[in-house]
Amino acid sequence: MGSGIFRLAALVALVLSASPAPAAEPPIHPTPVEPPIHSTPAEPAVDVLASIAPVHSLAAAVMDGAGEPKLLVAAGASPHTLALKPSEAKALHQASLVFWIGPGLEGFLRRPLARPRPDVRVVALSAAPGLRLLPLRGGEAWQDEDDDDHGHKAQSGPVMDMHLWLDPANARVLVRTIAAALAERDPARAALYRANAARSEAALEALERELETALRPVAGRPYLVFHDGYQYFERRFGLTAVGTLTAGSDRPLGAKRMATLRARARAKGARCVFAEPQFSAQTVAAVAQAIGAKAGVLDPLGQGLEPGPGLYPALMRRLAENLVSCLSP
Repeated sequence: MGSGIFRLAALVALVLSASPAPAAEPPIHPTPVEPPIHSTPAEPAVDVLASIAPVHSLAAAVMDGAGEPKLLVAAGASPHTLALKPSEAKALHQASLVFWIGPGLEGFLRRPLARPRPDVRVVALSAAPGLRLLPLRGGEAWQDEDDDDHGHKAQSGPVMDMHLWLDPANARVLVRTIAAALAERDPARAALYRANAARSEAALEALERELETALRPVAGRPYLVFHDGYQYFERRFGLTAVGTLTAGSDRPLGAKRMATLRARARAKGARCVFAEPQFSAQTVAAVAQAIGAKAGVLDPLGQGLEPGPGLYPALMRRLAENLVSCLSP
């Protein structure tokens, strides 16, 4: 009996030892992650330079995924009064594609860009087809005969206002123009530039609708500006500037100019006087006190904002917010 049990146990052990071991589970391999479609290459295909922050912002949006443009003029400096530093001149020399508004705004670039290298493309955006250009406003409300820092007295015929990016409809034209120039210089990424431009145009249309809603409560309320740089914004959104302090300088106002502004502001019921951060606020404070109005700040360039694709919409929203804040009862 005992020997039989022993033999049976041995037989069971032999069978179990001959059975195949369970197959090992295959290793789990995570699904490979696809690289982002717009991953930025190590080196941009085109060395792009934009003159001012708003233009740089629009170009950066079009170039998303293909590198970043360089910015020539920081938003804290005025393109009307700038002189090139050696580092800025070097950046200009190294660029292969330059976007600027044109000599009517960045006069300091007129001579450096007059004779570019054969391999450099210079795009004056003020010449883009489809733009709505407005002439500078004349008359004593808009021009101080003793102040000509924009250099317009030497020009004949109508002088166009070059602050054209402050109309979102014009910004959409600039985006298309920038995309076309980039596609020409970098055909391998032409589809990317066009797709980015289409997205940017849609975002600019949405921004325009947003600003229309925000500014509607203050449409028609009169105010004074530091210099006549906002009529594109005013025309687009139904705003009512009634005069300007200067053509764009820090020179104190003379007694005659101060009297003219005081009389016009009172006649029109101006509620606010707006300074610009690129210039001293002393003149604005003096005028606001003289006419009993509030003082505010408007900035057409985006000082203090992070350069890049987000600067342009942030600049436009800040303009609207500051106008609403100062013009509201």
